[in-house]
Formats: sequence, C-alpha cells, structure tokens
Amino acid sequence: MKKIFGSNPPFNRFSRYLLPVATGWMVLQSAFFASPTLARDNGEELSYSQFLEKIERGEVREVEIDSRTNIAVVEYDDGTGSTNTEEVQLFSDHSDTISRLREQNVPLDIDTSGDNAQTVGIIANGFLIVLLIGGLALIIRRSAKNSGQAMSFGKSRARYQVEDQTGVRFDDVAGIEEAKEELQEVVTFLKETERFTAVGAKIPKGVLLVGSPGTGKTLLAKAVSGEAGVPFYSISGSEFVEMFVGVGASRVRDLFKKAKENAPCLVFIDEIDAVGRKRGAGVGGGNDEREQTLNQLLTEMDGFEENTGIIVIAATNRADVLDPALMRPGRFDRQVRVDLPSYIGRLGILEVHARNKKLAPEVTLESIARKTPGLSGADLANLMNEAAILTARRFKPMITLVEIDDALDRITIGLSLNPLLDSKKKRLIAYHEVGHALLMTLLEHSDPLNKVTIIPRSGGVGGFAQQSFDEEMVDSGLYSRAWLMDRITITLGGRAAEMEIFGDAEVTAGASNDLKVVSNLAREMVTRYGMSDLGPLALESGNDQVFLGGGDMYNRNEYSEEVASKIDEQVRAIALRGYERARQIIREHRDLMDHIVDILLYEETIEGDEFRKIVSQYTQLPEKQLAKAGSK
Repeated sequence: MKKIFGSNPPFNRFSRYLLPVATGWMVLQSAFFASPTLARDNGEELSYSQFLEKIERGEVREVEIDSRTNIAVVEYDDGTGSTNTEEVQLFSDHSDTISRLREQNVPLDIDTSGDNAQTVGIIANGFLIVLLIGGLALIIRRSAKNSGQAMSFGKSRARYQVEDQTGVRFDDVAGIEEAKEELQEVVTFLKETERFTAVGAKIPKGVLLVGSPGTGKTLLAKAVSGEAGVPFYSISGSEFVEMFVGVGASRVRDLFKKAKENAPCLVFIDEIDAVGRKRGAGVGGGNDEREQTLNQLLTEMDGFEENTGIIVIAATNRADVLDPALMRPGRFDRQVRVDLPSYIGRLGILEVHARNKKLAPEVTLESIARKTPGLSGADLANLMNEAAILTARRFKPMITLVEIDDALDRITIGLSLNPLLDSKKKRLIAYHEVGHALLMTLLEHSDPLNKVTIIPRSGGVGGFAQQSFDEEMVDSGLYSRAWLMDRITITLGGRAAEMEIFGDAEVTAGASNDLKVVSNLAREMVTRYGMSDLGPLALESGNDQVFLGGGDMYNRNEYSEEVASKIDEQVRAIALRGYERARQIIREHRDLMDHIVDILLYEETIEGDEFRKIVSQYTQLPEKQLAKAGSK
C-alpha cells in the first residue's frame, strides 16, 4: 500500500484514513449482520429427541418456530399440571417435525419474516462504496485544483481596476502641491497624447515618488488614475519575490503583458525597494531571485522591445538603496519628491479631513496647523480621528481645543495616565520639567515653550516640557551655533535642576535620554558641522545604515587616534559648558522656580502663555523670545 500511494500526498492521506475505516466497517457488518452465531440463546434447551417424544405423548401444547434461526419455542405439560417453555434447535429441513405437530393438532406458529441481515449488509456495503467513491473524487478534484495553482504560480498578482474606479481625485490630495503639479503633467500625457507627440515629445515611462512614510505617495498614484481615466494596475514590490527562482521574473513579464493589452494604462508598484535594491549590495551579497526579478523589470521598462502606452509609477521612502540602472532616464524619467507638508500644506490637509468633523466655533484649522510642524498627512488624519474619538467618549457634541490638544499629545508623546499623588517623586518630576521650561523661556535663541505638564504618559514618560519649533529653520536644517548651544543647555536643564535643588546624592536616572540627545548633538557639532576648536572639518558622515551598502564594515573613520581623542574632548567640553550654564541660570532664578513648581503641582499643566506671564513678573524676558511667543 505504501508503494502504491506513498508517492502522492493526497493518495497517501487517502490510504491513511479511508482504508482503515473501510476495513473496520466490513468487519463490523460481517460480525453483526451476517453471523448466525449471535442468535437468541436465552432460556433452557430441550433435545430434539425429547421434543419428538413429547409430541408422541401429546404433552406439547404450543410451538413457535423461527425459520431464520431454526429454533422452536415449545410449551409442554411437565406431568404435574404446570406448563414449561423451552427451546429446541431444529434441523435446517424440519418439514417432518411440522407434519407430526399438525397430526397431533398442536397449535403451530411459524415466523416467516425475511432475513434482514442480507439486506442490511447490502445497504452497509453500498454506503461504504459511495463513501469511497466520494472521497476519491474529492481527492482527484483537489489534486486538479493544486495542479492549476501550480500552473498559475508565475502569474502576476496585480490588482486591476478599470477606468475611474479608484474614487480619488487631485482635489482629495492636499498639502503636496509641487508633487501634484508634476503628476498632473502625466495625466495630460495620457489624455492628450497627440499634443505632445506632434512636437516630438515622448510620454515618460516611469515616475518615482520619494518621500517619508505617510506623506501621500499611494494616494497620489490613485489620484493620477482617477483623473486620467485609464486602467490601473497596483502591486507591491514584495509580491514579485518568492522562494522559487524565476517566479518573480515570470510575474513581471505577465504584469507587463497584461498592461500592454490594456494600454494606455498605469502600473503602480508600491515599496519598489523590495525588488529594486542595488545588485550585489549588502553584507551577505545579493539574492539571485531578487536580482533576476530586477533584471526583468529593467528589461520590460526599457529594453530591446519598445514599451509604449504604459507609465510605471513607483513609491519608496528609501530611494538611495535603489539600483542606478533603475533610476536612469528612460526607466524612471522623473523623481517626484513628496516632502512633509508645510504650514499651508497642513492647513489644506486638515481642511480635507475636517469635512465630516463637527468642530466647535473656537477651533480653527490655522491654529492646529501651527501646532503640528513635522507631522505627515497620515499623522494629521490620525490626529483628527483621535480627536473625534475622544469627543465621542466624553459625550460632547463637537470637537473642542481640549480634544485636539489631548489627541496631539497622545499621538506624539503617548497616552495620558492617572496623575501622580503628592509625593517626593511628583515634586522631583516637577522641578525636572520646570528646569527645561524655564530655560526655554529665558534663553534668547530658544524656541518658545508650548506647555509643561507632570501628567505621566505611557512609555515611562513622567512629564514633559514641549516647545513650538521654528518651522522654517527645521525644514531648511540651517541651525545656528547659538541655537544648538541653547538646545544643549535646555536639554540639560532637567539634570541641572535636580542637582541644584536636591543635591548630588538625589540625582536620578530620569535624564538618561536627555544625556543621549546631548551627546549626539555635541558630536555632530564637532564632526559634521565644524563648530568646535578643531576647525571647519567634516570628520564623520551620517551614513550608518548597513542596507545602504555602507554600514559599520565600510564606514571607517578617516582620522587618527589622536584626532579621535580630541573629538571626545571637544564633545565633553560642549556638554559641560551647556550644563554649567543651565545650573547658573537655575541658581539665579531659584525663587521663580520654586513658585512655578508650586503652581505646577497644583494645576499639573501650565500653557506656554501662562508660563511666560509668570516669568515676566520676576524677570525681563528677551525681546527675541517675546517676539517669537507673540507670533505663535
């Protein structure tokens, strides 16, 4: 049996389960339905000769014969006037016995009911045959289905949408106007091809969307399809690559074959870095299957055979890992940068996501846009949704500023927890956070304080002091040396407050993350920005990613051990300079700090305007700080 069925898994399962069931069924039906040995055997038995003698003596009163088992139940007189009942086993041919009983006028009852054992056996065997045939048919059908799946293993898994099915237009995409303008030309190419071909222009073969996660790359691709009104194929880069060699290349060929049949059309490949990574890059070398898939993609986009009427739109947030052959003109002719939205962009995104939200009259989208620098379109959509959820949980009819602020803190810092009880820990956290907030307010080149709170958050955050950063400077990356030094001083303000108020023995580990930020920032000032006594030298690069083809194995430092020692000295000097400056400012404003801590312990949260008002009662704020606060 193993030899017959062992080579085919479905038949192997058949032999393992159905055949034992069939064998057991035959044994049971033969045992219970066809064996005469289990006939009735209750009561005393009377020998056949004794039975004949009683018939001759006329002692038998009544006889009942079962023709199926050839057993006679005899009622006879035992000679004392009482009646006994016993069984007698007859021969298969008992016609002579029946004649004798009739001659003696003995009442005779013959059970002529048919033998059901044969009928039951036929039914049982028929049921077994139907069961076996049905199981075999199911196995054959499943085997044929698996065979069909094997034949379609190399087919493309791209989702196909006919014209105008994406349901997205350019009006639904906000905050990335520059990228929309680039892609609107693609729509014009598809709609008015003759206008461009008349002057010798060619339709671009590929558009690469590059940007951070959540900036709207996939949404832009849907909008292009919805505006152009052409068929739209969408697939992820990871769906090309399989464990079997050659499957990815086969799927690429099948995808472009289908696209050519429906040209002009759009092909959208999301996360193309999964298949388009540099060939031969990385520590362990390239994967043969992925490289074959990439080679086929390169050939289909711009190879020996002309590929017209198909525009490939791809999205990635790691364009620096893509193969140079994929990035050249003729394959991806355009690279569209999808950056994080500016203030105008965030305002447009909020207008889109606030269409179905009930906002209170005091809530303005302009104020929300100013509070959310650095947030992507997906973050802003999540912000409005979280605010709506909080409003429903609090049984409010409209979204207020409180829900907006709570939702913003929830997605940027963490979920708020129950406030701490009055204790030494709560007071220590208050001094720590007020140390940050006070330096944010007093330092001239610092961005203004947004709010300070000691309400704990999920993730081990006991409290925080939040700034409102200058958006133009953050977007451009043009940080001045004065701003960086103030930033280091502010970051060390928590540790400085602990030292000045509680002493060296009571300093906690709460500033561990602050110290890490200071170390990284001071090192960048020395090795990348040239803001130290070592001079204007770039001693290190920011490339520390293994998947970029560099990493620790290839990113060797280009300086000596002596220079490395000087770098460490300069980093330490910058950090200590900021620390001593923070301690000095806190020492000079000790009374102000104690007063603010008492207020914070009572209110648990102080907004930036209220904080600056309190500080202005004790000292004169820098004019630049007042101007920034007023603009916010």
